[in-house]
Amino acid sequence: MPGTETTTSFRAVFWDFGGVILSSPFDAFNEYERRNGLPVDFIRTVNSTRPDTNAWALIERREVDADTFDELFASESEALGHRIPGHDVLAMLSGAVRPEMVTALDRVIEAGFVTACLTNNVRSDQRRPEVDAVMVRFDHVVESSKVGCRKPERRFYELACEMAGVPAEACVFLDDLGINLKPARSMGMTTIKVLGANQAIGDLETVLGLSLR
Repeated sequence: MPGTETTTSFRAVFWDFGGVILSSPFDAFNEYERRNGLPVDFIRTVNSTRPDTNAWALIERREVDADTFDELFASESEALGHRIPGHDVLAMLSGAVRPEMVTALDRVIEAGFVTACLTNNVRSDQRRPEVDAVMVRFDHVVESSKVGCRKPERRFYELACEMAGVPAEACVFLDDLGINLKPARSMGMTTIKVLGANQAIGDLETVLGLSLR
């Protein structure tokens, strides 16, 4: 099969989920801001203020529940000028599966690479069959809501390497946020910032020397 042979020294490909396999929630944030007369990227500003200890960090590490997050985020956003219920933010996190990225993932798997999903997520009882169908493809899944740490904390990437049984230098990591790529790169991973599906696939094809479409 075309695209299943490679001479690369890489052994693993790590993938972020939201914003990489799924479309970015930032688009939903911007639409919410537009509808409610808020400054562009205001929600991202709230999320990046005190990023290690704010409501967003706490819920991704499963240190608070959704109702507590609702109150904390409302208070934090109000302190920055506009009160937003946290439940509104949680409702915007579900992106759509990008089929071209799933195809690229399948090609990577066919080529024999170890795969892992590295995701900062919020625990949810709502099941999405189309998401589950992608998740089961990965050899390993590292979820912030389960392991108690999150990107960009170094320990999160160390756990991924330990689970996959590969050193950082043998990994390629795709994420849509530069802040999440920086520690991975400092550990020795080759990183790809995802700006869009076609760009990301093209960059990964170049790195791995494979056809992924």
